[in-house]
Amino acid sequence: MKTFTQHQGVAAPLIRNNVDTDAIIPSREMKLVSKQGLGEGLFAGWRYLNPAERQVNPEFVLNQAAYQNTSILLSGMNFGCGSSREHAVWALKEFGIQAVIAASFGTIFYNNCTRNGILPIVLPEQAIDQLMKDCSDDPQINQINIDLPGQQVLSPSGAHWHFDIEAAPKEMLVEGLDPIALTLKQADRIEKFEERYQQQFPWLQ
Repeated sequence: MKTFTQHQGVAAPLIRNNVDTDAIIPSREMKLVSKQGLGEGLFAGWRYLNPAERQVNPEFVLNQAAYQNTSILLSGMNFGCGSSREHAVWALKEFGIQAVIAASFGTIFYNNCTRNGILPIVLPEQAIDQLMKDCSDDPQINQINIDLPGQQVLSPSGAHWHFDIEAAPKEMLVEGLDPIALTLKQADRIEKFEERYQQQFPWLQ
């Protein structure tokens, strides 16, 4: 995975509560066993007037010209609720989303994000409202800055907020590690434990 430290990008306001994983990637869009090819199906029920024919819905925020290069999503409460499908995160990632800022997240979705290189940020609804107001239709102005090591979000107006993130997922994102790579950082300690264990319980070998 790529490392995530600082990011500046266009933010799209998708201010809805309870955006579930079936809305993020409908089950009919999960036709492949790999992570590739899912971006086209992202929010298919909303992005397309006719999903089967890919007839674009011009009213949907990600189809509007100002948000063509969106890399940050703004949303409401309980984003990523519903089923545990990891395809929802894969679809966001392939589309180009690097961070989601929401009032709260579904727990499994939140963990899937950090394990796949997307930063989920929880901010109060008032902060998200301010960020949404600061999101201009001009992509040159609509640039939100995220500092993961410092755990700060800076809006175009200069307002800034601190966000919380646990040490392990932060380490994975900052260093570009998946859970296996994070575990392997402790390889020396694991080997020493195995040696002590074998000496203490040789009859179990």
